[in-house]
Amino acid sequence: MSPIKITCVIVDDEPMALNLVESYAEKTPFLDLKKKCSSAIEAMEYIKSNPVDLLFLDIQMPDLTGIEFSKMLPKETRVIFTTAFDHYALEGFKVEAIDYLLKPFDYAEFLAAANKANTWFELVKGQRQSILSEEKEFLFVKSEYKQLRIKLADVLYFEGLKDYIKIWIKDNPKPILTLMSLKSLEEELPSTQFMRVHRSFIVSLSNIDVVERSQIIINDQRITVSEHYKPKFVEFINNNSLNS
Repeated sequence: MSPIKITCVIVDDEPMALNLVESYAEKTPFLDLKKKCSSAIEAMEYIKSNPVDLLFLDIQMPDLTGIEFSKMLPKETRVIFTTAFDHYALEGFKVEAIDYLLKPFDYAEFLAAANKANTWFELVKGQRQSILSEEKEFLFVKSEYKQLRIKLADVLYFEGLKDYIKIWIKDNPKPILTLMSLKSLEEELPSTQFMRVHRSFIVSLSNIDVVERSQIIINDQRITVSEHYKPKFVEFINNNSLNS
């Protein structure tokens, strides 16, 4: 399994604490620091459009506490709490925090907590990879309390819907609904067979019927190729076109 990078954000209303954790994160090889925020509100706005794996989150902050904020996070985002008050430890573990750092803490303590997160994310990545066969011919998805085996060759496209994915299959008028993020799925699908063309769609390249300007037609469904994903899709079309 290849080494992973854990994307993270630091949230603390104390500038000195914020800068200290930033220095610790930057010298930890498997952490990819995306942003530091001085309030939970600021972090909330950032995470809406920039999902991350891990938060180093202070608990006692004005307006919105770390505990309150942690309950609003996507379930894929994990938390390591940082606080000067040890009586918050129990609350931290109630919301399934990976660890709890009591201020002041040194780099060795920070690294121990970060290593716990690294172990957790490696385990999750391993579980995700295990649901796909080595030949990438099928996957198992949980839907309505059952594990359904789906042949990748039969998938027309995946449609993201908040925390769920609709899986549209050949000769099936209704989609299969499963609880998973499109981003997580995209990381596991074979890139030679599937491509993300929109924030809400991953399409099967072998099942595209027509490409018309900025739209893909699959089984009479029109899917717009957004500007962000267009260069990669245009490259695919050019590489597979007789008149390129």
